[in-house]
Amino acid sequence: MADKFDFSLPFSVDFDFVTGLSVMGESTKRMLSRMKGMFCDAEAYENALAEGDRTVYEFYEPGCPEEAGQLAFGTSITYPGKVGAEYHMTKGHFHTILATAEVYYCLSGEGYMMMENPEGDVRVAKLRPGEALYVPERYAHRSINTGSTPLVTFFVFRGDAGHNYGTIETKGFRKLILEVDGKPAVVDNPNWRAEECHE
Repeated sequence: MADKFDFSLPFSVDFDFVTGLSVMGESTKRMLSRMKGMFCDAEAYENALAEGDRTVYEFYEPGCPEEAGQLAFGTSITYPGKVGAEYHMTKGHFHTILATAEVYYCLSGEGYMMMENPEGDVRVAKLRPGEALYVPERYAHRSINTGSTPLVTFFVFRGDAGHNYGTIETKGFRKLILEVDGKPAVVDNPNWRAEECHE
């Protein structure tokens, strides 16, 4: 990837602004088998995995150097589906440099962004095509697809921000979005572990 783009010079990258796919960018896939512990219903997760591994989400990006002054950008595609009553979602993360904001522009599909800061403030925002969402610094964030087609967003954040997945992997988010009576509903996460803290 480092040979494909020279970030010291101007360059262009293709992104399909409906599907989010890119020929030039590099794809990273998150399979269901790599989402163990992310969904609240462990039995439903094991049953779903027994039916076959599947792509829950993927993202395309040019491989920005993790350096100050650079901008990381690309597309994120969260595929439709559920594990039990819980919709497909990204793992979610804080940035390693906590004072990092991020912008998401929804290209297609429908869903929500779950956001939470270390002090416990939880915000949930609708993702709609044609609208940009600003995720402030210090907020972990997770995309959730509540529709029947892929949820596609374009994202931009500082290149040296890094990703802290560990806090979410061990602690989870305080809230979840489940299908209740055929509609998305924000509920308390019964598995949230208050004893873990953000580092």
